[in-house]
Amino acid sequence: MPQFKAPVDDVRFLLHEVLDAQQLTALPGYEEATPDLVDAILDEAAKLSENALFPLNQSGDQEGCRFENGVVRTPAGFKEVYETFVAGGWTSLAGDPAYGGQGLPKLLEFVMTEMFSAANLSFSIYPGLSHGAYNALEAFGTETQKSIYLPKLLDGSWSGTMCLTEPHCGTDLGLIRTKAVPGEIDAVTGEQSYKLTGTKIFISAGEHDLTDNIVHLVLAKLPDAPEGVRGISLFVVPKFKPKAENGSWQAGPRNGIACGSIEHKMGIKASSTCVMNLDEAEGYLVGAPHKGMRAMFVMMNAARLAVGLQGLGVAEVSYQNALAYAKDRLQGRALSGAANPDKPADPIIVHPDVRKNLLTMKAFTEGARALAFWIGLTIDHQTNNPDPKARQEADDLVQLMTPIIKANLTDMGYESANLGMQVLGGHGYIQEWGLEQYVRDARITQIYEGANGIQALDLVGRKMPAHMGRYLRRFFHPVAEFLEQNRNDPTMADFIRPLSKSFEQLQMITGLVAQRGLKDPVEAGAASSDYLRMFGLVALGYMWARMAKIAGQQLPQANGHADFYDAKLKTARFFMKRILPQTAALALAIKGGAEPLMAMDVEQF
Repeated sequence: MPQFKAPVDDVRFLLHEVLDAQQLTALPGYEEATPDLVDAILDEAAKLSENALFPLNQSGDQEGCRFENGVVRTPAGFKEVYETFVAGGWTSLAGDPAYGGQGLPKLLEFVMTEMFSAANLSFSIYPGLSHGAYNALEAFGTETQKSIYLPKLLDGSWSGTMCLTEPHCGTDLGLIRTKAVPGEIDAVTGEQSYKLTGTKIFISAGEHDLTDNIVHLVLAKLPDAPEGVRGISLFVVPKFKPKAENGSWQAGPRNGIACGSIEHKMGIKASSTCVMNLDEAEGYLVGAPHKGMRAMFVMMNAARLAVGLQGLGVAEVSYQNALAYAKDRLQGRALSGAANPDKPADPIIVHPDVRKNLLTMKAFTEGARALAFWIGLTIDHQTNNPDPKARQEADDLVQLMTPIIKANLTDMGYESANLGMQVLGGHGYIQEWGLEQYVRDARITQIYEGANGIQALDLVGRKMPAHMGRYLRRFFHPVAEFLEQNRNDPTMADFIRPLSKSFEQLQMITGLVAQRGLKDPVEAGAASSDYLRMFGLVALGYMWARMAKIAGQQLPQANGHADFYDAKLKTARFFMKRILPQTAALALAIKGGAEPLMAMDVEQF
């Protein structure tokens, strides 16, 4: 049977030692986010993940969601666990206290997203979508919309979705056909209403039985809309129209938006993925007319970071199960001689290839966690730092790293799940052991919220040239500074030398891609995926070097925790010697240019 234990020790190492998350208590609004409070929250999250969410992961996958007479039924136990989830305050963790939130750092929301995704990815999607809806309405909603929807999203009684994709268009949202026609002033809210008609597909959590209401954020076009993405507007379309009752907002009459069917998917089967039909559904404009993409990108960028954390969560639980199996499964003898001569065979963890798979999973997972949490910490400076310059610099880094985290962490999550299956061999392919579910669940993370190829195009087409390379400098400068500070430290030589080499390669390739891309955008597109992968590996290398520095300092005085820090140093060396050198091969591939990709005629494929 699968197993899961929340990686609390590793999270604490990152928050308290590597990233110094205590610095957040100096920011306005975060004064109470002390290490003691953070540790208490981690302990409670671990209990919820291990004892409530994880036990429903496999059964939820096997049962899946059911679509009955227009209603989606989630698997057995989901509704009860959702009530426990809400009662624990997990939906309001980082929300604005003005609307009932707890006002805690976004970094903690990052930690919880990974932990809950590892325990039960399908379940975590439901509250995860609500965070995105909350963010968009908080940033662009009217005061009336905020007063109606934000408290309900934070207390978990209502949930949220984002409705973008249509049957004929996915990424190219300029092609959407959903129409919004002005209606009358709503007698209850006092806002201008619109009648929306159209069909949306692949809508996660579009219909379910967990909450009293579902708040859909829908992209549509007004009658006078310009062509393309410049003509898209955003609307809030509740499943049930709000009504005022006893001094608060409640779910009122049914609106004209309904689920037509649910998708039968490869994975995340306990998360409903819906076709949503709008038949003159009443909606209310969010933000300015024809400016819906600005508001939607607030939601999408948050979702892309969350999806990266989903990939990280799957990598963690896959590693834990592969490791447990490798320690227990007896097969063959160690190449150097019997490791356990009193047993008929040695555990497979003695074999170099099994160790390579496990160490790759471990190095990816722990490095990715450090990278993601660093950006989570940066988001808190982006939103709460009183210094405008510090907020701008933080925003630059978050903008740059969003496509890298989304794409690299989901690619690595899927790779790790597959490596875990390989460790288990035939048992990995069998349902009871759980690995095949992780492979299936992880695969969607590379596709939704913008397929990873789109993330790569975003990186080279938008983020690389932005503000004359200003975004790039927010990453390049701290890495260069770290390398310079530690260049002459003999205890850091194993980490500084390989990181310096790969960092120099990245800088060189960045210039090459930029130069070629200015002459021919196809060249930038051809390089984009390899460039994103290369950038991600260097970013992981930077985080591993930072972790190694702390581990090396702590090891001599670690007492009972010496194994933890020693393992960090050994994993860091593995990453530097066996994974980071992949940047050289990626550099060669990028230098190969677009010609090998574009030379073949369509008819020749």
